[in-house]
Amino acid sequence: MRREFTILALLALFVNLLGYFYFPQILWSLIIVVPLALCGFRDMFQSKHTILRNFPLLGHFRYLLELIRPEINQYFIESNVDGVPLNREQRSLVYQRAKKQLDTLPFGTQMDVYKAGYEWFNHSISPVEYKHQDLRVTIGEGSCEKPYSASILNIGAMSYGALSKTAIMSLNAGAKIGNFAHNTGEGGLSPYHLEPGGDIIWQIGTGYFGCRKEGGGFSPEKFQKNASLPQVKMIEVKLSQGAKPGHGGILPAVKVNQEIANIRGVPVGKTVFSPPYHKAFSTPIEMIQFIAKLRELSGGKPVGFKLCVGKRREFIAVCKAMVELNITPDFIAVDGGEGGTGAAPLEFSNSIGCPLREGLVFVHNALVGYSLRSRVKVIASGKILTGFDLLSRLSIGADICYSARGMMLSLGCIQALRCNSNHCPAGIATQNPWLYKGIVVEDKKQRVANYHQKTIESAGEMLGAMGLKSSQELKPWHLMRRVNYNEVLHYADLYPFLKDGDLLKDKLPPSFARACKAATADSFNAVESVG
Repeated sequence: MRREFTILALLALFVNLLGYFYFPQILWSLIIVVPLALCGFRDMFQSKHTILRNFPLLGHFRYLLELIRPEINQYFIESNVDGVPLNREQRSLVYQRAKKQLDTLPFGTQMDVYKAGYEWFNHSISPVEYKHQDLRVTIGEGSCEKPYSASILNIGAMSYGALSKTAIMSLNAGAKIGNFAHNTGEGGLSPYHLEPGGDIIWQIGTGYFGCRKEGGGFSPEKFQKNASLPQVKMIEVKLSQGAKPGHGGILPAVKVNQEIANIRGVPVGKTVFSPPYHKAFSTPIEMIQFIAKLRELSGGKPVGFKLCVGKRREFIAVCKAMVELNITPDFIAVDGGEGGTGAAPLEFSNSIGCPLREGLVFVHNALVGYSLRSRVKVIASGKILTGFDLLSRLSIGADICYSARGMMLSLGCIQALRCNSNHCPAGIATQNPWLYKGIVVEDKKQRVANYHQKTIESAGEMLGAMGLKSSQELKPWHLMRRVNYNEVLHYADLYPFLKDGDLLKDKLPPSFARACKAATADSFNAVESVG
């Protein structure tokens, strides 16, 4: 759009000057044309607003609508998978924190506190004074030569290819400023992940991009080379993602340019379909052995896996493999079925995969039941935008969290829903240079860091209000939920929470008995009829 505006502006000026020789009165139009042209050129060369850089003049209409958002907000109420209202104020909170703008709100609570699904934390009559600190959790301690001290909030998996080079560089540079981690997504390690120097969680999907043999298999040699890079702090094996579990990744052909093809080891200009399953292992025992192999090849860095919970017996089979081998991953990332993506079949996004809360509680319980929880950290991923979102996931089983949606909003995403078309107007989810060059990394990296910092501070202040000194003190009974108009329960009442070793006993908890009896460490495909 910058090119089109330049052509139109120069053409308008030329026509006006040429028309002067025939209609001198036409010069009066310059009163309008010149200011508009100057405004448009100013938009093109400013660095703070990508929409204005990409769409000179036209972009101002978006900001005019922002000015009246509080008054029209009631017409834009949406519902998430829990039926809890998600309004534009929550999204604008991300923008405000990223820009270091005032993020307080007049006129009190914006939600119906008597509607089923409303959640809150009870404060303490004896709060703890919160001192700004970087809330962190160590992953791999005791099992790795190079454990990693992770922030409780990190950048969720988004690949280069799905996202533009300027978006990736902004995210990673923001992670470096804020001392938190950036998950690469399954698209492999690109120069744009590595150049800024931020901490990297390298995700390895079924396509093995970055450690791929010709033909699509896993290459130990290529893996070792990339895993040894100092920026790579952890390795995550992706089994599935919440937006399309069991489907495999998709990168549209229009985004597969020569550079991306080289990074991934795939043909140029053809849609990349990652298979839905891994070729490097086929049983729970083989999977755990593969994770141990990656830990060794990486030089002792934390290695874990990511999944959206599906059949419960399959995850229990993995737990049985851990017990049998006495080998555990260093972390497990749980992605909710409500997770987002740039491209997924509608049925998969809406109807396949366990939502985050149920999946998170189940994974936490299974690890506790097999006496594995102290050895495995749990990461939660799925619609985490605010400090409350963060703490609510930590209270029901997570140690740290990923946010992809929030980080994209901090970059300037306007949710145009063009992620899969290569026409993202904010320059984030596109490989079109006319669009992604609108992102100025020096500006956007600071916004990413600001959003992270303010969200961590908000979480810390809420912990203090609850009388807690650490995120690790959070328990399920801290999180309250309105079940109906006159009934409130905390999460320890809503979900059964197991005690250490409960699944190693002869008498199994009823809610786990069928799945535990069906699961075997030798196969993911246990007795189908059992549960």
